[in-house]
Amino acid sequence: MLIDSHCHLDYYRREELPDVLRRGETAGIGEMVTIGTTLAQSQMIRALAETLPNVWCTVGIHPHNAGEAPPPAAETLATMTDHPKVIGIGESGLDYFYDKAPRDAQHATFRAHIRAARLASLPIAIHARDADDDIIRILTEEREAGGPFDLLLHCFSSGRALAETAIEMGGYVSFSGILTFPKSQQIRDIARDLPTDRLLVETDAPYLAPVPNRGKRNEPAWVAHTAHMLAELRGLTDAELADLTTENFRRLFRKAA
Repeated sequence: MLIDSHCHLDYYRREELPDVLRRGETAGIGEMVTIGTTLAQSQMIRALAETLPNVWCTVGIHPHNAGEAPPPAAETLATMTDHPKVIGIGESGLDYFYDKAPRDAQHATFRAHIRAARLASLPIAIHARDADDDIIRILTEEREAGGPFDLLLHCFSSGRALAETAIEMGGYVSFSGILTFPKSQQIRDIARDLPTDRLLVETDAPYLAPVPNRGKRNEPAWVAHTAHMLAELRGLTDAELADLTTENFRRLFRKAA
């Protein structure tokens, strides 16, 4: 069984979602995590997850949305996780590629999510785009000031220094369809070298469809292509990689065990 550790099921039309889920099940995707991007949307996906036995969810504010309102209190975010289907915080982080929100707002919101993850004893799913140095700095400062917290670098497309910092902090790294892109050799090299007990896979669906479906709308079923690439890089069979990443997922997302 594979687990799609990061997707956006609410981005599909309600009438097409059953077929998306059925194709995932047929492809061996046993569970998936649908991700929060605003507080209001997080409430909606929590209601969606309640109706789907193999779907978990997170609550949080995407860095693109960080400027829409003052940063929430960490206690507010932590309280929103008091539900059996909510297994993580996020996605939150920094995005300097699109810069859709002021950077100071992104920083403040990211710090609030880190503190909420610590309060709730749940992992934070981190969005990192062209902001490695500031993410490393904020992670380090928050850890030194408040103590350790669980973290996942989602949809990894960053540099080696950020990956190694996350690993040193006890964190995990999740790979998406980017791993299969022809120009992603640097990402493949990092995926080959990281500890096996810190690896996860995801789609970030409906974005970033892997080869051989690049350019199409992504869906959870296609996490199998990313997993196959990661298995080849690590010298594992597909079944071994599935077992490994599922075990890692359970260790990180303890609430989903």
